[in-house]
Amino acid sequence: MADVEETLKRISSHKGVIGALIVNAQGIPIRSTLSDEDTFAHAALITQLVAKARRMVVDLDKDDELTFLRIRSNKHEILVAPDKEYLLICVQSAQTQMDA
Repeated sequence: MADVEETLKRISSHKGVIGALIVNAQGIPIRSTLSDEDTFAHAALITQLVAKARRMVVDLDKDDELTFLRIRSNKHEILVAPDKEYLLICVQSAQTQMDA
């Protein structure tokens, strides 16, 4: 469990990162550096989106699977690393990425 906390701290310390969270397969937040409101909103919506993205990838090629999902808007960039049981979600400012 200490490794998980250390990983979240390391991710959150990067320039432009707003927060990071780990969510289980049912969309329940396990750990988060975001506010409670933002944690539950991101967990619920991103879990649904990842499920749809996984189905889409398999529908396009039954021998393939989703390994990473990147969502970019004018304000934010959301990076999702899905695993069989968990999702690692990182929310960062899109502005910082544009400046780089």
